[in-house]
Amino acid sequence: MIKQSELRLYQKYKQEVVPELIKIFGYKNIMQVPKIEKITLNMAVGDATQNQDIIKKVQKQLMIIAGQYPVIIKAKKSISNFKLRKGMNIALKVTLRKAKMWAYLDKLISIVLPRIRDFKGVNSNSFDGRGNYNLGIKEQIIFPELSYDDIDKIRGLDVNITTTAKTDKEAFELLKLLGMPFSKR
Repeated sequence: MIKQSELRLYQKYKQEVVPELIKIFGYKNIMQVPKIEKITLNMAVGDATQNQDIIKKVQKQLMIIAGQYPVIIKAKKSISNFKLRKGMNIALKVTLRKAKMWAYLDKLISIVLPRIRDFKGVNSNSFDGRGNYNLGIKEQIIFPELSYDDIDKIRGLDVNITTTAKTDKEAFELLKLLGMPFSKR
C-alpha cells in the first residue's frame, strides 16, 4: 500500500502550496490552511432500470477508475414515468480519502483531464459557495486504465472535491496551486 507521504502531489501540497496559501491569505496558524478532505465519484446508471446486470459492469469500471470498491445507491422512491421502483439499483458512489485521494487527484490533473478532446481547462465557476468543487466528466473512456473493448456504453461521472476552505476563493487558489487546469476566466 502506498503511504501518503510518498505521493508526489501530497509533497507538492506540503512544500509549495501551504506556504503560498499562508502568504496569499495571511493565515496565522498552519491549521487554518485549507486542505482537501475527500473526493467523491458518482456514476448514474439510468439504463439499469431495464437490465440490473449492467450495474455489475459499471461497478467494475468505477472500481478500476477509483481503485476502490463502489457502493450501490438504490432508488428512494418509485417513479412510474421512468419505470423506476423503490429499492432498484440506479447509481454508484466511491469516496476516496488520504493516500488514494491524493493519488487519484494527481492522476486526474496530470493524465486524465489533458486527454479530453478539445480541452481548454475546467470551469472555474463550479464551486458551491462553501469551498467545494464539482466537476462533470462526460466520458469514462478518458481514463487510461479502462480498456475500450470492455465499455458497452459511454457514461459520465461526477467528481466532487471537498475541501476545508471557508470560501470559494480559498478553494480556487488551493486547487490552482495544486495544478488544476482552470480555463481563463
